[in-house]
Amino acid sequence: MSTDKNRATAAAILPLVGGPDNVTSIAHCMTRLRITLRDRSLVQGEALRALPAVLGVVEDDTYQIVLGPGTVARVTPEFEALVEEGRAATPATSATPTAPTPHAVTAEDLQAQGAALKEAQKARNATPFKLLLRRIANIFVPLIPALIGCGVIAGLNGLLTNLGRLPAVVPALAAIASGFMSLIAVFVGHNTAKEFGGTPILGGAVAAIIVFPGVAKIDAFGQQLSPGQGGVLGALAAALLAVYVEKWCRTWVPEALDVLVTPTLTVLISGLVTLFGLMFLAGEASAAIGTFADRLLATGGAFAGLVLGGLFLPLVMLGLHQALIPIHTTLIEQSGYTVLLPILAMAGAGQVGAAIAVYCRLPRNGSLRATIKSALPAGFLGVGEPLIYGVSLPLGRPFVTACVGGAAGGAFVGLFNQLGVAFGSTAIGPSGWALFPLLDGRSSAGLTIAIYAGGLAVGYLVGFAATYFFGFTRQMLTDLNTDPDATAAAAEPSREPALT
Repeated sequence: MSTDKNRATAAAILPLVGGPDNVTSIAHCMTRLRITLRDRSLVQGEALRALPAVLGVVEDDTYQIVLGPGTVARVTPEFEALVEEGRAATPATSATPTAPTPHAVTAEDLQAQGAALKEAQKARNATPFKLLLRRIANIFVPLIPALIGCGVIAGLNGLLTNLGRLPAVVPALAAIASGFMSLIAVFVGHNTAKEFGGTPILGGAVAAIIVFPGVAKIDAFGQQLSPGQGGVLGALAAALLAVYVEKWCRTWVPEALDVLVTPTLTVLISGLVTLFGLMFLAGEASAAIGTFADRLLATGGAFAGLVLGGLFLPLVMLGLHQALIPIHTTLIEQSGYTVLLPILAMAGAGQVGAAIAVYCRLPRNGSLRATIKSALPAGFLGVGEPLIYGVSLPLGRPFVTACVGGAAGGAFVGLFNQLGVAFGSTAIGPSGWALFPLLDGRSSAGLTIAIYAGGLAVGYLVGFAATYFFGFTRQMLTDLNTDPDATAAAAEPSREPALT
């Protein structure tokens, strides 16, 4: 039955984005169906946003339809299948747009449209640096499901170890949790080559050198290398180098010798540079990241948490938060957890508090309140896009006050890091309540959970209070605190015969 529902969602989306022939590529991340379109003018935006399964739409370098975690992973294969079936069945006419579905514009539609317009403007003004960060994010996003799964298993293994339960199972769980992380450099190398136009397997082969135990016999810069030195940063650099070496080889190697010479030179040249340069340099960079994060929170944790928690929502709005994934992954490689993620997660708490305040301040706007009710469960679990694009960002002020709530929660968690209670997440991806099973640190599990829960509570309360008292002007309350359906009904001419 769930398969039928997912297929129905995909079938409803497809004609509203211009049909099968208007879709040139399909992918998905944690929450969004990302599609590349030939002609965006064929998209029926209002009808698309009106679909019950669609939580929002973002116009960026790709057209992004927010469906939420879990749902997007199930809808995407169905959408891909329908596109293929549509192209095979009606190749000549499948790109012809269908007639727009009549739909009354509500406050919810206007808010979603405002968010899409702002995102489109930001996409047009995208700088090369931002585009580079997005490409780097594309390398790591496919790894998130494995990071989450292994992180949860690592947390379960730690709990069993502390409790002294099931001692025969603990080594097995440790192997399951650590296996992926021990080889993550290979996956990063594979995805890097794929993203930058090289042969993926060659990128993985060069990155595999970093985790090979035999590198311990090699001296570089007067030091003996160690397996894993440089981590994901080294793997990314090595694979990127391999892409350029491969492209260079293809400019002069004869086609008859390409299959033999190009792979050999790519792996050889990139491998030597990796062993006698990149591993050492990336190792130093990784160590510097870890040292900086520890010192930042140990000496100025409250202020650092205030800044990080307050600025994270704008990063999410721009889609640039995924560029932090390499830093999180490096910290997890070094200490077993990333100390930054619990602080950044406070931004979601501020967003939830702000959304609840909007719900309370606009009791007559049934459309907007319905959006908030449907998006809040995802918000509590750390998925902020529906609330950002459907509620706070289009309203303006509530987005700023949500950032204030995130800053307060971040300062709370950062303060305890400054006091010596350092903790973090064993994986990346989840946030909000979903982060509880992934928490780990130097102190007891109970204290760690209590501090994180306290940070969420502070974020909720400050985000609510700031939005309730400062999130609206009088004119905003006048304009928004109305029932769109009732207003539309009142605007329709009466069909009753006039009395004379």
